[in-house]
Amino acid sequence: MRKRHPKAASDSSSSEPSSSSSSQQQKTDNNNNHVPADKVVDVRRSGKTWFSVLILIIYSSWAVYNHQHGNLPRPLTAKQAGKRGFSEIQAMKHVTALTQFGPHPVSSDALLHALEYVLGEVEKVKETAHFDVDVNVDFFESKSGVNRLVGGLFKGKSLVYSDISHVVVRIMPKYESEAGENSILVSSHIDTVFSTGGAGDCSSCVSVMLELARSVSQSAHGFKNSVIFLFNTGEEEGLNGAHSFITQHPWSSTVRLAIDLEAMGAGGKSAIFQAGPSPWAIENFALAAKYPSGQIIGQDLFTSGVIKSATDFQVYKEVAGLSGLDFAFADNTAVYHTKNDKIELIKPGSLQHLGENMLAFLIRVASSSDLPKDKTLETSDSDAAIYFDILGKYMVVYRQKFATMMYVSVIMQSMLIWVMSLLMGGYPAVVSVMLSCLSFILAWIFSVAFSVAVAFILPWISSSPVPYASYPLMTIGLFVSPAVLGSISGQHLVFGFLRKKPSNRNSNNMELSAKLRDDLAKLEAERWLFKAGFIQWFVLLVLGTYYKLGSTYLALVWLVPPAFAYGLLEATLTPIRFPKPLKLATLVISLAVPILVSAGGFIRLAGTMIGMLVRFDRNPGGSPEWLGNVVIAVVIASFVSLTLVYLLAYIHLSGSKRSIVTVLCIVTALSLALVASGFLPAFTEDTARAVNVVHVVDTNGGDQVSFISLFSNTPGHLNVEAEQINEEFSCGRDNKVDFVSFETKYSCVSKKDAEVGWDKRDIPVLRVVNEEKGIVTVSMETGGSSRWILGIDMEVVEDFTLQVGQEEEGGELMIGRGEKSSGEEGWHQIQFSGGKKAPTKFVLKLYQKKDDERNKDRPVLKLRTDFDRVTPQVKRVLERLPSYCSQFGKSTSPFTLSFLASLPYTK
Repeated sequence: MRKRHPKAASDSSSSEPSSSSSSQQQKTDNNNNHVPADKVVDVRRSGKTWFSVLILIIYSSWAVYNHQHGNLPRPLTAKQAGKRGFSEIQAMKHVTALTQFGPHPVSSDALLHALEYVLGEVEKVKETAHFDVDVNVDFFESKSGVNRLVGGLFKGKSLVYSDISHVVVRIMPKYESEAGENSILVSSHIDTVFSTGGAGDCSSCVSVMLELARSVSQSAHGFKNSVIFLFNTGEEEGLNGAHSFITQHPWSSTVRLAIDLEAMGAGGKSAIFQAGPSPWAIENFALAAKYPSGQIIGQDLFTSGVIKSATDFQVYKEVAGLSGLDFAFADNTAVYHTKNDKIELIKPGSLQHLGENMLAFLIRVASSSDLPKDKTLETSDSDAAIYFDILGKYMVVYRQKFATMMYVSVIMQSMLIWVMSLLMGGYPAVVSVMLSCLSFILAWIFSVAFSVAVAFILPWISSSPVPYASYPLMTIGLFVSPAVLGSISGQHLVFGFLRKKPSNRNSNNMELSAKLRDDLAKLEAERWLFKAGFIQWFVLLVLGTYYKLGSTYLALVWLVPPAFAYGLLEATLTPIRFPKPLKLATLVISLAVPILVSAGGFIRLAGTMIGMLVRFDRNPGGSPEWLGNVVIAVVIASFVSLTLVYLLAYIHLSGSKRSIVTVLCIVTALSLALVASGFLPAFTEDTARAVNVVHVVDTNGGDQVSFISLFSNTPGHLNVEAEQINEEFSCGRDNKVDFVSFETKYSCVSKKDAEVGWDKRDIPVLRVVNEEKGIVTVSMETGGSSRWILGIDMEVVEDFTLQVGQEEEGGELMIGRGEKSSGEEGWHQIQFSGGKKAPTKFVLKLYQKKDDERNKDRPVLKLRTDFDRVTPQVKRVLERLPSYCSQFGKSTSPFTLSFLASLPYTK
């Protein structure tokens, strides 16, 4: 029979004087409850038991992560899939064909070959389609256009394009008269950056679309709406393909829903990381998808700007006013836009997962008569969808209105419980609550401090500031262990205070020994440390509800189940009853639901951020070497402090507390020693450091200065790489280069043979042709380049226009007058990309401000033109570049040959 009170026995070693009468061995309180005058409470918990629970929690968390993000379906052959199914084997054939073209950026011959391949494949789809299905194929050559986005990565820029081509396919039933008036758009991009063949980004997406088009063409005769597949180009240069389709193609007016397929890595599950504004798409996806995958926490991070990136989905929302879904492959994030974005990294089942989900979703929405007919950007915040998947099998979706009601209900009930508890407990309870708050605050402070201390140490003991880039599991010893140690330390301090505070339990009318009082104080302190988790997650729930954050559901699942478990197994209604050690069942029940719902997402988020460190420094050398480590340390420490608050409350009565602290210290020390030894390299051939090698011709100041520039978006110096290349590179912070879209604060420069290998006809020219009444007319010739970036100083220029050709020719007006925003340091950037027929001569009219007081040393215009051409000097450097380095490309990165020019201030 289970006892209702802690195990107690007479203290044979007590020095307390015994009563002369056996009838006086017990005292009675005012309620006639018999209380032993001298008891011993066993407050120590078995260390082995605690370790067993810890191992169970770690194993469960890792199992949830693997099942949620690594459990992929079996790839199907064409025979197994059938005519109306999806076959990864067939899709992978397309990936192989597209990657064989090598890197295919805009204006390259390889991109033309890729376009021809996609066009040929969709023609086959048309030929083999069901006889009751119409398949329309359009090779769309867009006109010039300009894209201005109001937020995100391209804010403060004019994204100009010309001569870019796309393949557009529309599939609809022959005998459904209104099908052509309402369509679902599925979009991805064929083009890549110059540094990779783009197996993941985004040949895998294009291949999925080709196989989807084949399958849909066999079943669309039952549709009520049409499906448009857009294979666009120009995405990597500023989302130009999506913009040109939305603003120029006649089918764009029929689009009611937009689906974008993207990749920020290679392979794995393609998950939804943006949805809305209307909840209709995500609600239907959750009902249709066989393997739903998506977390709104990714959407919160993406829209907040923490993740510096942009996708075509932004154009569909901002420019077209559409709702929809944005998918992305996110495995192997470190290979993004590098040479290692290879087909070998696409795990079997990756394309099958996305293909089956998309096929089921398209069949559902294309057959629906409820497809939204109007633009949906006017959807209120209360209708926004909250979504997350559980183990990749189920997706939970509910609207913000319901979320707010649920959160407020929990908040009000929590406040009521706390107020009643404080009224019953009196002053001691208030003190306990304050100390509980102090416990999680100190746990956060110590956890972050210990992890950040390691982050500062790493650049001093390692050849690279990010020595764990190739081995992310090293972060367990480098950051997780110190974070746990810090949390224990913070709780330990408050545990000592809680033991000494006056208690509301065990009335002073009860005569108890000092030993018993101390033991009971320990038990009560343990409970208040556990309750600190309630307070911590309650505060986050209140904040998330106030700011209407989608990921507020995490605070709910980390608050309600532990509170329920505690109320069921631990709570008492009387302050007189002795406290007991917290039951292990309470901990297990408390963490079961939170681990199931959030463990996979937390681990995936940490892994993604570690992979992004490879390209952390947007202005090479512009950030301290330790900054990336500090970001990772703070993220990991935050996860530790948030999620281990309940578990660590159990450690203070554990006999293994000292052993645990010792083990954590040893693990951290061994990890630091391993880093210092260099036994595990920071980068490998498969996880490469992001570098750029550019032959620069600088015409600023009138003189032509040419050199080879070597810089890296990965934190750390390049001395070792420069020595291995052996091309007379000089490295340091004196080698600053302004590439218009960014500035290298640290780089390596070599002038060896740099004066040859390029043609003087490629030099851009900025020339003032007229100046009157505050209007300066500038002729700009790009030297044949169809990819350039122009910076305009908006501190002196009020407005400007951009026209194609010469002024007297009256060419096409690309950018007219109107409000222009500015980005960093007052510059407005025009980012231009185009095909082989794109113009190379322009006229720029600058409308100067009347009263201008500024630094006249800064030019009014600065220009960079790029050529995808490898000069002999660059080729020699690339051949000698260490195998653990890779060229890195993005929309603002220069190609391997760049020219710089500027126009000084004129008044």
